[in-house]
Amino acid sequence: MQGRDSVVPMSFVEASPAVRTRLSRATLRRAMLTAVVLAVLALAAVPLHEELYTAIARTIGASPLAELAGVVAEKGPLVLVATFAVLAVRSWLRDRGALRIMVAGGAGAVVAYLTSELVKLVITEPRPCRAFDVTTVLECPEVGDWSWPSNHSVIAASLATACVLAVPRIIWFVAPVAVLLGFSRVAVGVHYVHDVLSGFALGVLVVTGITVALLPLVDRLYLRLPDRFERTD
Repeated sequence: MQGRDSVVPMSFVEASPAVRTRLSRATLRRAMLTAVVLAVLALAAVPLHEELYTAIARTIGASPLAELAGVVAEKGPLVLVATFAVLAVRSWLRDRGALRIMVAGGAGAVVAYLTSELVKLVITEPRPCRAFDVTTVLECPEVGDWSWPSNHSVIAASLATACVLAVPRIIWFVAPVAVLLGFSRVAVGVHYVHDVLSGFALGVLVVTGITVALLPLVDRLYLRLPDRFERTD
């Protein structure tokens, strides 16, 4: 008969439903609140879409920051992709629970992007650079490449959210990068402010929801990995 302090065999621990990844409830609440606030701000920006767009695009376009804004607008997503990749490798080595969250969050980012593309096909909002006489930093996208929501903002918010759900303290890096990337799309003249805010809201909401929904499945698949992957929890 085993004593109260007996060690449970590792094989039982690995096969047990107790190997379950838990998301921080505080982080989830903040994510959902952030999505709601962003959606409200996007709605508030719609009546002022022309004023906000022309003020930002003309100011940046005529300033020494124009070239920098162009670089950020075009290359900014690579910073978040690289951050996601580095964090995934770190999680593989040190924290498999965080890695499983990132797997679910990565799937959420793909769903968010596809959702954004579908919305664009339905709404078909013309780009502001075709609606107003503004000299833009970047060339205006072709007709048919619609404006709402901003895909770059969706991608930025999606990757940032996936990272934060896995490692909450990374928010101090990924959130400013995502915001800078999103609003650089307005600065270079290719998006309205509400395009960007809506993209942020969509990315945060979809990734959070998909992560919560998929995480139990990711956990079950993880338990089936062969021993050579050296699961550590």
